[in-house]
Amino acid sequence: MKMTMARQLLLAALAMAAASAVQAQGITDATGDFLPTYVGPKNGDVDVVSAFAGYDPGSNRFSFSGTFAGAIGTTPGAFYVWGLNRGVGSERFTAGNPSVGQGVLFDAVVFLRPDSTARVMRFVGTTNTFTELAAGTATISGNTISGSIDGSLLPSTGFTSANYTWNLWPRTGGTNDTIADFAPNGSNVQVSAVPEPETYALFAAGLGMLGLARRRRKVA
Repeated sequence: MKMTMARQLLLAALAMAAASAVQAQGITDATGDFLPTYVGPKNGDVDVVSAFAGYDPGSNRFSFSGTFAGAIGTTPGAFYVWGLNRGVGSERFTAGNPSVGQGVLFDAVVFLRPDSTARVMRFVGTTNTFTELAAGTATISGNTISGSIDGSLLPSTGFTSANYTWNLWPRTGGTNDTIADFAPNGSNVQVSAVPEPETYALFAAGLGMLGLARRRRKVA
């Protein structure tokens, strides 16, 4: 049976929309894989299950989300850090005691806290700058914490914003032995493209049109 031009175009559009959706899925991480150097409480809310970091060039905003094996807020003092390599990232934790984070490169970090505040820190050489963000920046829903950060707070140090790479680590304090987990382990992953709402609308509409076409063929 020959495929009409309209159906060919529709399927092509659906493929593009589906590819964009896949890009925004993020990563998964094994449960129970606490770092052997971690000395804090091994509760579910510091054990990463899945994580995401994305960039929307239309709004120049970065989005972050992490889901954990337990409810956010279970562990007193816990907070959640996305390390970003904007172009000159380095293995900053390997020089500490204990040495951790081999393969984890960053020159900026985004903190999301259970009290819904956030902080952005930028490292360039020996100069560190930070911006505190008000309550409401982070959103907590059960086991998931998420937030959105304006791209102006994360200027490039060599990469384009869409090519930044990241890693998520939950921690309970300021020393290396309070880092509970790295996601992914021993590496960074590139930020995902955040599909525009119109992409999902096209995907949903296209599926509806295909369903309608199949029903019409059955009736005929």
